[in-house]
Amino acid sequence: MSDKKSWGSTVMGWFVVQDQPQQADQSSDYVPFSDDQATRKAAAAQPQLDVFSSPPPAAPGGEVDYEKVFEAAGIDADSRERVKRTQELLSSLPPGTDDAVKKQIVMASLKAFAVPVEQIVEATAQQLQALEAYIRAGAADTEKVTSEAELRIKQYEEEIVKLKSVMQSRVEEQQAVVKRCNDKKLEIQKVLEFFGQETVARVVRDSPKLKEPAAG
Repeated sequence: MSDKKSWGSTVMGWFVVQDQPQQADQSSDYVPFSDDQATRKAAAAQPQLDVFSSPPPAAPGGEVDYEKVFEAAGIDADSRERVKRTQELLSSLPPGTDDAVKKQIVMASLKAFAVPVEQIVEATAQQLQALEAYIRAGAADTEKVTSEAELRIKQYEEEIVKLKSVMQSRVEEQQAVVKRCNDKKLEIQKVLEFFGQETVARVVRDSPKLKEPAAG
């Protein structure tokens, strides 16, 4: 097992493991969301992490307000600032710097500012925990929304099938009515044909009960 993977199992799988650069970020025990129903349900089935002291922010369009997520998880501003400064310090080191040298530089800087390493480690782990909790809460909520939507879609689809059946039945019924009525009209029409067109036209014109057929 690689060092990164062992890190991933150290703190409940909060660490992100990248086996290959082209692969999406994947936590060692978090199943990423996808459109596949089984994968989605597996992600939502993970136990929730009870770390939020207030409701975390929504993520419209997938955009995450990290500061509000951390704040909702009870991570104070000073702790967040310590992590941020440590990140900036690490980023400022020249590329290719030996890990041992990096550690010496960072530790010396932290000592100079009297920042306890334990506080930074704790705050960093809190942030990872908060983000994992946010992912899991989002997965659970997404599963709830999609399951309810799928149920409604199924109900609508069943209703559509019923409505189509009613429509088809009514159309077929009307087609049968047209055929039978036309057949009957042909039978009755023989009487009018017997008396002749002129007689029929005069009677229709003079009768208050009849209307001349409209031109088709």
